[in-house]
Amino acid sequence: MISNFRKDFLFDLIGSLSPSEKRSFKLYAKRLSSNQDAKFLMLFDVLDKMDEYDEALLLKKAPVGKKQLSNMKGHLYQQVLTSLRLLYADRNVELQLNEQIDFGRILFNKGLYMQSLKVLDKAKHVAGQYGLDTVMLRVVEMEKVIESQHITRSIRNRAELLGQESSELSHRVDLKNRFSSLSLQLYGIYLKTGYIKDKEGRRKLENFYQSNMPDYTLADLGFYEKMYLFQAQVWYFHIIQDFPLCYRAAQHWVDLFQQSPHMIRVATGNYLKAYHYLLDTLFYLGYYGRFSEVLDEFRASLKQGDFVMDDNSRILAFLYLYSNLLNIHFLKGEFSEGVKQLVPVLMKEMEPIKNKLDIHHLMVLHYKVACLYFGHGDNERAIFYLDQVIENNQDGLREDLQCFAHILKLIASYEAGLDEKLDGQIRNVYRFLIKMDDLHQVQKEMMRFVRKLSRIYDHELKGAFIDLREKLKIYENHPFEKRAFLYLDIISWLESKIGNIPVQQVIRQKFLEKSRLEK
Repeated sequence: MISNFRKDFLFDLIGSLSPSEKRSFKLYAKRLSSNQDAKFLMLFDVLDKMDEYDEALLLKKAPVGKKQLSNMKGHLYQQVLTSLRLLYADRNVELQLNEQIDFGRILFNKGLYMQSLKVLDKAKHVAGQYGLDTVMLRVVEMEKVIESQHITRSIRNRAELLGQESSELSHRVDLKNRFSSLSLQLYGIYLKTGYIKDKEGRRKLENFYQSNMPDYTLADLGFYEKMYLFQAQVWYFHIIQDFPLCYRAAQHWVDLFQQSPHMIRVATGNYLKAYHYLLDTLFYLGYYGRFSEVLDEFRASLKQGDFVMDDNSRILAFLYLYSNLLNIHFLKGEFSEGVKQLVPVLMKEMEPIKNKLDIHHLMVLHYKVACLYFGHGDNERAIFYLDQVIENNQDGLREDLQCFAHILKLIASYEAGLDEKLDGQIRNVYRFLIKMDDLHQVQKEMMRFVRKLSRIYDHELKGAFIDLREKLKIYENHPFEKRAFLYLDIISWLESKIGNIPVQQVIRQKFLEKSRLEK
């Protein structure tokens, strides 16, 4: 029995159900005549009609007392999950396999050993097709239990074969776990600190990566081992900003799914991530032509319907699609077009799923939208979205993104003429950067410049912008300072001030010149 969960868990679960899922639950719950007027069904109806959780109203409308409410909610929670499991069993390979293993156990307990082995063997064959080594290992362990009782009179070396199969599967599962753990730990490092900041940070990351990378021969690896290996490589090269090698690893990740398209069905989330990180890397490399090709591939694959999208996959598809649609406008310098055409659609489609988005992805989207408004020239709107990033100041969450959000807010405040409180803002940002241990040369030069702005005469401004541009240009390809330019195209902003033209015009001109050279 599921109990003692937070009061909103059940409400959130019911709120996440689609109309077809609700109908399915009602049919499931009413399959027994005794359930037609069951109290848990009445509780479901009351919760389904609520816009937000209100326990006092729930107790007033539902046929349950305060003492029974917790147990009743636990029962309803379990019933809803069971109905969902039945509804999606035929669409999810792992749910089907778990059901077959359960059937094998039931047949074994009934003494129908040969039938049990037949069901288990079929499950093992399907699991093998999809590289589900953990499921295969469960089946083999069950087969060993049956064979160990000497009740099937199977072939003489059956025990030896099962033992060997178990050892091989255990090795593969262990290898997959080591690759996946390394990938997850690297992702955690990125969420905490973002890109590498100095030589010491790089040295520590290299040691961590090399000491935790298992020995392997690529040709001997299965699908999942390769997938997690490529994931780990993508994160490692991304964090150290080696984007050419990151691109190669991300392309291998995408190629893996193209070589085994049937695996999209069981690893949909990772398929979507593969395309996203390939696009992300192409964006940082500035390869617009290849970026457009891959984005078209990605969008086409979402429309094909060769795989079933659950809620998790739909959320990932939304995040990755819109993140890269935003990136197109950055690459092309079409900020105003993005603000007018993309942002309204993004905000409209995000509203129903906003509560399901994790804070990290919300921060990234808000920062990108802020940059779009900044490039468009709507600085006050840019500040609004930057504040959404700055307010999410939880420990260990994209400290680097927060730092650059603070700096961009300073620039946007200056551009918007909101400079009456600029000195106080500068002091606050300076203290924040020191606290985050993120005060590097680019940030220092920017802070010095903004601090002097109020004391620079109008006729001196152009010379000051030129001076700052020359100071910053030497850091564009610096191994640890160049990360600043991934978050904010400071050089283009300075050139716009020097030329007295909109920043998006500067970026657009650079894009057109690069496109001509590529042709």
